[in-house]
Amino acid sequence: MAHIPAATLGNKNKKHFLGVPAPLGYVAGVGRGATGFTTRSDIGPARDANDVSDDRHAPPAAKRKKKEEEEEDDEDLNDSNYDEFSGYSGSLFSKDPYDKDDAEADAIYESIDKRMDEKRKEYREKRLKEDLERYRQERPKIQQQFSDLKRNLIAVSEEEWANLPEVGDSRNKKQRNPRAEKFTPLPDSVLSRSLGGESGTAIDGRSGLASMIPGVATPGMLTPSGDLDLRKIGQARNTLMNVKLSQVSDSVAGQTVVDPKGYLTDLQSMIPTYGGDINDIKKARMLLKSVRETNPYHPPAWIASARLEEVTGKLQMARNLIMRGCEQNPQSEDLWLEAARLQPPDTAKGVIAQAARRIPTSVRIWIKAADLETEPKAKRRVFRKALEHIPNSVRLWKAAVEMENPEDAKILLSRAVECCGTSVELWLALARLETYENARKVLNKAREKIPTDRQIWTTAAKLEEANGNNHMVEKIIDRALSSLSANGVEINRDQWLQEAIEAEKSGAIKCCQAIVRAVIATGIDEEDRKQTWIDDAENCAKEGAYECARAVYGYALSEFPSKKSIWLRAAYFEKNHGTRESLETLLQKAVAHCPQSEVLWLMGAKSKWLAGDVPAARGILSLAFQANPNSEDIWLAAVKLESENAEYERARRLLAKARASAPTPRVMMKSAKLEWALNNLDEALSLLEDAVKVFPEFAKLWMMKGQIEEQKQLLERAAESYNAGLKRCPNSIPLWLLLAALEEKRNLLTKARSVLERGRLKNPKNALLWLAAIRIEIRAGMKDMANTLMARALQDCPTAGELWAESIFLEARPQRKTKSVDALKKCEHDPHVLLAVSKLFWSERKLQKCRDWFNRTIKIDPDFGDAWANFYKFELQHGTEQQQQELIERCNTAEPKHGEEWCKVSKNIANWCFKTEDVLKAVVRHLPTPI
Repeated sequence: MAHIPAATLGNKNKKHFLGVPAPLGYVAGVGRGATGFTTRSDIGPARDANDVSDDRHAPPAAKRKKKEEEEEDDEDLNDSNYDEFSGYSGSLFSKDPYDKDDAEADAIYESIDKRMDEKRKEYREKRLKEDLERYRQERPKIQQQFSDLKRNLIAVSEEEWANLPEVGDSRNKKQRNPRAEKFTPLPDSVLSRSLGGESGTAIDGRSGLASMIPGVATPGMLTPSGDLDLRKIGQARNTLMNVKLSQVSDSVAGQTVVDPKGYLTDLQSMIPTYGGDINDIKKARMLLKSVRETNPYHPPAWIASARLEEVTGKLQMARNLIMRGCEQNPQSEDLWLEAARLQPPDTAKGVIAQAARRIPTSVRIWIKAADLETEPKAKRRVFRKALEHIPNSVRLWKAAVEMENPEDAKILLSRAVECCGTSVELWLALARLETYENARKVLNKAREKIPTDRQIWTTAAKLEEANGNNHMVEKIIDRALSSLSANGVEINRDQWLQEAIEAEKSGAIKCCQAIVRAVIATGIDEEDRKQTWIDDAENCAKEGAYECARAVYGYALSEFPSKKSIWLRAAYFEKNHGTRESLETLLQKAVAHCPQSEVLWLMGAKSKWLAGDVPAARGILSLAFQANPNSEDIWLAAVKLESENAEYERARRLLAKARASAPTPRVMMKSAKLEWALNNLDEALSLLEDAVKVFPEFAKLWMMKGQIEEQKQLLERAAESYNAGLKRCPNSIPLWLLLAALEEKRNLLTKARSVLERGRLKNPKNALLWLAAIRIEIRAGMKDMANTLMARALQDCPTAGELWAESIFLEARPQRKTKSVDALKKCEHDPHVLLAVSKLFWSERKLQKCRDWFNRTIKIDPDFGDAWANFYKFELQHGTEQQQQELIERCNTAEPKHGEEWCKVSKNIANWCFKTEDVLKAVVRHLPTPI
């Protein structure tokens, strides 16, 4: 053996990394879990030589002195010593007074600071913009960095898109299979070196290379001897993979397609529906088993055990358990019913038959047995067998009767009332099936058996009414109350009234009225009668029981014949829910008892006039004159009646008499209006000049005078009339608006603005004056000024719906929705805002939403004519003829009187004879479609 030099051995044992610089980022010991640390010697002393001492080693006296100083500082910095003006430190001049000169100086300094800040603002914003641009150039967003690549994506074909791998397949492999073994691929150099450069397919199992192949050599086990065939290993691996794939694949047209979703769905169908922890199921099984063994005669334990197995998908085990429970507890109907539920239908019949033999007196078991039968004949057989065992079960009798035809049901019920004599339902059912004479006998027997039930009495009353014996109805109800009271039954007023409502719904009108008259006064204090009866009538009307409500009003009026409020409520009830004849009959009685009530007379006259009976209306008004001489309302109603029927001379004579006997402002106004409508302008002006001398405080007279002068083109005189009226009536908003409109008409915009400004000074926080000023600027083309005025107006009147509605459409189209949300927050139930939102949806062509919001608007304020007109225009464009006609009828019923566009038409003297429908259609012609 040759001698090897020591130097050579030394070089061989020397590590190759010694003397080589450490790699970048290398930290010694980190691979073994070591962490670095730093000592004082690495970073030097904690304090510099020139630092102030922390006084930890100062003498006690110095420490005490410093502590007192700190406490004083803390007291100075207390919140109680804080001043908003001078802060914590206090002011050097706090003892001096803060006078007017100081306030002025502070205001001057503040304005200077503000001015200087505004000067620097432009420079600051420019500097900030430049810095931001420079920063974006240095550090562009990821979106900008990849923008060129994103543009190139348009060249990617569909096939390339389809061939892209799924996200997360390789990246999340470790998370999906954390226990998988890690394999390191061998380089070709190692294989060639181990195999000696030969192209063989076997590998020596004794070599270290075999331990790198999974399944060939495993640590802790003997390495197999002999050569390993790599080709066979590969073939085995492929075979195993094919087996796994075939388990989760389907063969479609010769291709192998793996459907993971379908595979998961199939798995889900195999798993029980219970989604809890398996350990909880095991614990529950153990507990329930313990309960069953401890007390096997406790049925709920068996039921709970069976249901647990049912939930976890073990249905057969559940059936076995429940049958064992039935053996242990043969008298438990719950167990038998649960067993029948768990069994399939055929087996369930046998189970329930066994249960019926064990517990023949269980109603529930017999009912279940009948439910399991499918043929009616078999069901009837079960019920009859059940009644042999339990003849006193009302439930079984009712179920058996329902299965029979009327004739057989009558026979069954005859037997049923013998066995269950205290069941009201069975007696009543038998009475319904019998003839009139037999039904009376049945009900008499029922009253003998059950003397404390009111339904038998009310059924008897309905029976008499149905057979035309109306005189017997009231007698039966009175006897019922006396008999029930004698038998100790409390007469509950609310229950009897509900019985009356039910009687009306069943068509027994006389019966319901008799019940109301009999019990309406029961249990009410004397002083509460009137209000209680009014509430009862309103409640009956709400439930649709109009005959009951009519009976309540009738009884109340018989007790209080001179109460005008009850007559009025009854009249409005007849107007809404009755006929014209019933209303007129009631009003005739009303004016007989309350002749001084002008409203009742006028309602009667109007009803006759609407029916086309003008002479009868005149007769009613003449009687009203006799009962109420010199009544302004009756005079004016008579004038309206004559003028509406083109009897102008009669209307003039009536007005002349009224001016002579009862010269009121309204009479003077109606006199002038009649002449104005008939185009006698000079006569109308003469009447108005006399009227304003006598009644200068009545603003409408000044308005009419100015409007007639405008019509005659006497604009200077009209302005004088308006100004004179404003001196007398400075709080009349329409007068201010008329004067401003006149000045605008004369092209004196500055004067119009001045008029509205003066009006706002006299009437602060008035939305209509602000709105007029804003619209003047819009019409003048000064939209910026209009926006400024709108901002001021909303500050002055933050809850004015008119202003918010106008502000929505002042905005540009994209901002309107946001503005409408703000408006709804401030005025949620204002009809102007709701109308503006409806029009907004209309402009966006959201038709159903628009219709819903229009309905909300007219429901909140049915007197708002503009809402009706816009709604009708919307229906003309997008609705059907039926919807349009229905809306016209609703509008005629509501009779709206207010609204800006509505009043422009209805107050126009040329349209003085227009009905509600005419006004509606005229307004629609002038309304613009929202854009």
